[in-house]
Amino acid sequence: MIQPEGIVSTEWPSVRDTCSRLGWGFDAWQDGAGRLILAKRGDGLYAADQILVSIPRQVGKTYLFAAIVFALCLLHPNLTVIWTAHRVKTAKETFNSMSGMATQPKVAAHIGQIIRARGDEAILFGNGSRILFGARESGFGRGFTDVDVLVFDEAQILGESAMEDMVAAQNVAANPLTILTGTPPRPRDPGEVFTNARQEALDGDSDEVLYIELSADRGADPLDRDQWRKANPSFPHRTSERAMLRMKKNLSESSFVREALGVWDEVSVHRAVIRATDWAALSDIGPESDVRPDALSIDMSHAREISVCACWVEGERAHVEEVWAGIDVAAAVDWVASRVRRRTPVAIDAASPASSMVPALRSRRVTVNQTTAGDMAKACGLVVDRSAAQTVTHGGQQSVNDALEGARKRPIRDAGGWGWDRRDESVSIAPIVSWSLALFMGTVSTKQARPVRAAAPRAQNSRRSSRGRRAVLLQ
Repeated sequence: MIQPEGIVSTEWPSVRDTCSRLGWGFDAWQDGAGRLILAKRGDGLYAADQILVSIPRQVGKTYLFAAIVFALCLLHPNLTVIWTAHRVKTAKETFNSMSGMATQPKVAAHIGQIIRARGDEAILFGNGSRILFGARESGFGRGFTDVDVLVFDEAQILGESAMEDMVAAQNVAANPLTILTGTPPRPRDPGEVFTNARQEALDGDSDEVLYIELSADRGADPLDRDQWRKANPSFPHRTSERAMLRMKKNLSESSFVREALGVWDEVSVHRAVIRATDWAALSDIGPESDVRPDALSIDMSHAREISVCACWVEGERAHVEEVWAGIDVAAAVDWVASRVRRRTPVAIDAASPASSMVPALRSRRVTVNQTTAGDMAKACGLVVDRSAAQTVTHGGQQSVNDALEGARKRPIRDAGGWGWDRRDESVSIAPIVSWSLALFMGTVSTKQARPVRAAAPRAQNSRRSSRGRRAVLLQ
C-alpha cells in the first residue's frame, strides 16, 4: 500500500453511515480501504485524486466501489459518475448488479429512474446525481464533461487513448476522483497504463495517488490456503474453497496465480524498460569522427532492416550510437569490413536474421562474435544497470529512441533474465538490440581506457551527427 501525503480527514464515516442506513455493511479490509480512498487534505480535496487497486477476482471490489459511488451520489446532489469496463459483457454485468442494488427497498426511494436501453444504461437519482455505464471497446466515454467520479473497471485492459479521452472529462470537476481497479494484466493485454501507474507509485514518483495491492507471495504454492487468505481477505467466509478450486480448475496455473492470487508477472511486457525522461537525460555528444569504436554490433529485423551500432569505452564510461542503417546486406558488409580493425569485435546474435551475414563478414577478415541467449540477457541487464548508474550515453537518435519505446521485456529461460521483445508491431526493435549488444561487447572486451586511434572517415549514410566530445560530470 502506497498512500498519499497530507491526509487530515476522510469522508468515509459519512459514506459508511449512509451505506449502513441502506442496509449495506463492510468487511474490515473494505473499511480500511474506504477510509484511504476517501481521505482528504486540509483544503477539503481528496488527498489522492487517482486510486489504483490491484485485486484478485472474487474479493468484493465491485461491491465496495458500487457502495461508495451510491453513497457519494446521495451525499452530493448533481454528482456525475462514469463506470466503464473494457468489455460490453462486464459493463452489462456491473450495471445489472448495481441496478439490483438500486431497487432494494431502502434504496429505491432515492432513485428517480433506471435506464436499461442498450448502450445508454444509467441510474438516475432523485437529487440529480447519476451513474452512467458503458464499455470502452464500444467507444463509451468520449465527449463527456464535468465528470466527478470516473471508475475504470478492468483497468488491466485500459489503453492510453481511452485513458486520455476520458480523463479530460474531469478537467472542470471541483473535486475529481479517478479509480482504476483490476487484476494484474496478462502478457497479451494492453496493460501499459495500469502497469506504468503501478510502477510509478511503487517508485515514489507519483503525487496524490493511492495504490493498494492484494496478492499472494511470488513463488508461493498456488494451493497454499494461507496464501489464499493473504491474497483474498474474503476467503473463506465469503469466497469459498470450492469457488477457489473452481477457478484453479478452469485457469492455467499462471492465470490462476495472476487473476486469483493477484501476483504480477516478474518480467512485465507492459512496463517500459527505461522511462523516456531517464533515457533522454543520457543523450550526449559522442566521440570525434577519428576515434575508432571498441566494438560494433549488427542486428536485423524480420523485415530485413539492418542496424549497426558502435560502442566507445573510456574507463567506466561508454557511449553507443547507431552508425549505419539500411536494407542492403552487401552494403552493410562492405561498410563494416572497411571500417573495423582486424581485432575489433563485431557482435551478432546467433538467433538473429543478421547471422546470415556472418560468413561474408568473416571472409573479409572481420572478427565476428556470435552471441547467445545468455549473452543477450547479460546485455539487456547491462543496459538497465549502466543507464541507472549514468555510465552510458547515447546519441539521441530517433531510430534508437523509437525502438526502445516500442520494446518490452521477454523472459529468457527461468532465472530472471530477459531480452527485447517487440510490443508495437509497427516499430523495428533492431536498433535497440544492436545498441545493447554493442554496449555488451564493448564492455566485456575493454578492461581499461585505451588511447585514441585514428580511423577512416565515417560513411556518408551514417546516422551519427556528433561534432565533438564533451565531458559529463556525474554527481
